[in-house]
Amino acid sequence: MKRKVKAILSVWIVLVAVLASSLATELPAGWIRAGSHPGEYDMGVDRTNRRAGRAIAFVKGKAAEFHGFGTLMQSATAGDYRGKRVRFSADVRSEKVQSGWAGLWFRIDGARPGETLGFDNMQDRPLLGTTGWKRVEIVLDVPESAVGMAFGILLTGDGEVWMDNLKFEVVQRDVTPTGFSSGPPRNLDFEK
Repeated sequence: MKRKVKAILSVWIVLVAVLASSLATELPAGWIRAGSHPGEYDMGVDRTNRRAGRAIAFVKGKAAEFHGFGTLMQSATAGDYRGKRVRFSADVRSEKVQSGWAGLWFRIDGARPGETLGFDNMQDRPLLGTTGWKRVEIVLDVPESAVGMAFGILLTGDGEVWMDNLKFEVVQRDVTPTGFSSGPPRNLDFEK
């Protein structure tokens, strides 16, 4: 009888391990888990809530108490975007974002470590509560001196956010930037 119980327990342990590994969050190729407290968040690919037949990416709060943000992000070289105004856009949706906020983010990096030449994280126009799918965008200037770009979706606090249909495109100079970009001093008289 003891052998039979041990055999059944062994089978159950294997099944639980297989199930747990199949439920483990899969990060999309080329993307990384980051943020000030990434351990407080699940993030990866959602293949069950497909959109237009495609998988979508997500960040979901999982902590009982939150101390920072989590982001699913990617870094790339500035390459052909140098000297141009660039729009990063995506379709996003949120669910039960109550204690914090969520948004896309886009950063332009310079040659020196930690040098930020442009940045926007949608904190001034956050995703809150529960929203349906909507297109959001960030527009930044990419200086000639830029060496890299970093971008993704972030969540601070509870809830969940998804993104799909990401796009980078060069836009004309009459498209207004959404965040700060390095450049000459501006608005020194505070009239704007």
